[in-house]
Amino acid sequence: MATSRRLVLRFHKRILDKPIVSRLVREYGLDFNILKASITPGEEGLLVMELTGDPRNYEKGIKYLSDTGVDIQSLSQDVVRNEERCTHCGACVAICPTGAFSVDPKTRKVLFDNTKCVACEMCLKGCPPRAMELHF
Repeated sequence: MATSRRLVLRFHKRILDKPIVSRLVREYGLDFNILKASITPGEEGLLVMELTGDPRNYEKGIKYLSDTGVDIQSLSQDVVRNEERCTHCGACVAICPTGAFSVDPKTRKVLFDNTKCVACEMCLKGCPPRAMELHF
């Protein structure tokens, strides 16, 4: 069974010009889906991606990224809801393209499943009390 995880990768300026992701495909046989990318030439790069492959090759690929100097973090650690700000208005439920938000039928509270989140930032823009936060 394949391993698949959504990751946030940070590339420091000294490694921005290296073909790091292509090596993951060629040498480790991993597949990737880019969910978001932001590169400031000469400064840094941020890549949100889903990485999939054979568990052994996946671990070797992650080690390669780490050894190369890429900072790796799980995506689910970065999108959070500020519970003190959330009013459970449901605006996020209507705009989330992945279904990461749902309404509990008993309590009518909005539930957030960050494992379904792809950091598209739609909830950040659509949340009236600004309860959703992105911590890249």
